[in-house]
Amino acid sequence: MEEAAELVDVIDTLLNALFVDVLIADGEGKVVFVSQSFEDNYGVPIESVVGRTVTELESLGIFTPSITRLVMTTRNRQSAVQTTRSGQRLLVTGVPVFDRENRLVRIISYSYDLTELIELREHMQAMEEEMSRVKSELERLRERNVRVDGIVARSQAMQRVIDTALQVARHDVPILLLGESGVGKGVLAKVIHSHSPRSSGPFVSINCAAIPEALLESELFGYEQGAFTGAGRGGKPGLIELAHDGTLFLDEIGELPLSMQAKLLKVIQERRFFRIGGKNERFSNFRLLTATNQNIEEMVSKGTFRKDLYFRLNTVPIVIPPLRHRQEDIVELAQYFTRIMCERHRVERTLSPKVLRRFMEYDWPGNVRELENTIERLTVLSLNLVIDENDLPPHLLTHTRSEESAQVPGISLPDLLARYERKILEDACLRARSTNDLARMLGISQPTVVRKLHKHFGRSFQLAHHTESRGHRETP
Repeated sequence: MEEAAELVDVIDTLLNALFVDVLIADGEGKVVFVSQSFEDNYGVPIESVVGRTVTELESLGIFTPSITRLVMTTRNRQSAVQTTRSGQRLLVTGVPVFDRENRLVRIISYSYDLTELIELREHMQAMEEEMSRVKSELERLRERNVRVDGIVARSQAMQRVIDTALQVARHDVPILLLGESGVGKGVLAKVIHSHSPRSSGPFVSINCAAIPEALLESELFGYEQGAFTGAGRGGKPGLIELAHDGTLFLDEIGELPLSMQAKLLKVIQERRFFRIGGKNERFSNFRLLTATNQNIEEMVSKGTFRKDLYFRLNTVPIVIPPLRHRQEDIVELAQYFTRIMCERHRVERTLSPKVLRRFMEYDWPGNVRELENTIERLTVLSLNLVIDENDLPPHLLTHTRSEESAQVPGISLPDLLARYERKILEDACLRARSTNDLARMLGISQPTVVRKLHKHFGRSFQLAHHTESRGHRETP
């Protein structure tokens, strides 16, 4: 008996020394033993637990769910996360003990405090989500401010174009690029291709206006040997075939003859075609980008462009604003092209503030292409390190957007930009019927339009009653 009592004391000491809570119940679920740490974790005295059933303790809210009850029901080892009355989270495991007749005589359960681990995990998850959000935002800002081959997206209008282009680049849908000549449709097409899943494939570009109609079909579809007089030996693959697993960019799509429009529509729908003079059907898996500076909708209404083809191409239209509507981009574009031309021609040139001011005052009917060519001309012909007004061509000195601003000495660039912004709004208001219409014309959001109108014309300004300051002309 003394040895048995000593053994009980040893086991009791061992159970109380463990870093886990231990609860032992008999086969009916009545608690016969709990370790000393149970009182700290569960907030109840040991004497109020021993002798009670686990079902009773569970109903009092001391812990839930009761792992002992689950073991009694299943007669198998069970584990669960248990919540105590104080809000602690414990991982509890219950183990059944059977006698030689396979009767359940004891259930031993032990628990680990998971509260700190769970809080740490939730904190880590929150940090990971925040890091993911920040990373996504940084990536979006990096892509938004991307400058590739002369694309500058400082203005809000151009930032929206870049955002849209990068978003749809990831999806294999046709894109129709719209805008005046020289705004950079071809450059944007290359950016879309480079950010698409087909970036490792070929980028095949063709200007539909630069190839005679008689040769256009052979350029697009290719030809077999002997298909016509002058056909090369072995035939030649067309651009559609060469664009397999890549991007096919058809610039100036509005110049495509009606007969070719029908053939192109069939290829877009089926991705299958025949070479000229060929009998074997060929397949090309390409992504189609198109561009035009013409009013395609007007061409459709006149019957010079197929309606069904237009709807195919116009899945995602992107309108690139002209440079005169991107005032914030002019100076940075000019400085960017200056660096490019200096590297190309191995010279050192900078643009004077007066030259930049002239650039801001000019309408740039040729858009970014005209600006680039002007910078190259100035870089090559100027004999001075700093390019000044004397180096400018005559039309840049005489054809300005606002002569009165050029005559104000010492005007700052922010003030100059504000004047031009007001002038752009005045001109656009003469053609817009609503602030939503105005927002679409300028490539900005409707709230931004309202804010700028209030800034320049006062909060009482109403678009329908706006009159041009110089001509007192009422807006439609």
